[in-house]
Amino acid sequence: MSAEAVGMHMPAIVTLDDLAAMNAADPNGHRYETSPEGVLSVMPPPDSDHAMIASRLFAWLIMAGWPAEQVLQAAGLRISGPDGHGGRIPDLSVWRTPTRSVWAAVDDVVLVVEIVSPGSEAMDSVTKVREYASVGIPRYWVVDRDGAQTVTLHVLGGDGTYEERARMPLAWLLQTVPADHLD
Repeated sequence: MSAEAVGMHMPAIVTLDDLAAMNAADPNGHRYETSPEGVLSVMPPPDSDHAMIASRLFAWLIMAGWPAEQVLQAAGLRISGPDGHGGRIPDLSVWRTPTRSVWAAVDDVVLVVEIVSPGSEAMDSVTKVREYASVGIPRYWVVDRDGAQTVTLHVLGGDGTYEERARMPLAWLLQTVPADHLD
């Protein structure tokens, strides 16, 4: 389908309901997200390396005692801004209490993890850093797909921006306990 054909069928403003429908209808597993300003992003489906990293982090958190219903893969987050609501779908999110919403409010989010995919570097390390900090998510981790699978641990500072707390290979992180990094 051409860009012109897609444009003719896209609504002028993509709502969170539109995003949910687009995500549900995509037969190839793409993730559709939007910024609070209304910028639509289409993320490629995760590959097996991406899934393995997410699974390792998920298992690490569960084995350390986090309840499974509070560690979610690909759960939608409502990202509010001055121009409206956006929707992001992080690779992994950790919650204080279980949530059961398509686009959940971020009040009870403890941690969001993004695993960098080819082409998502700027989105994960610039755009989402700003957006997640602006809604007060206390911890944001970015896992690079370099040889060490380097994890950058960001902590929300008093000024409402993230401070880089540490950078370490995923294998090192998994040798620690989550309580060392989460409140």
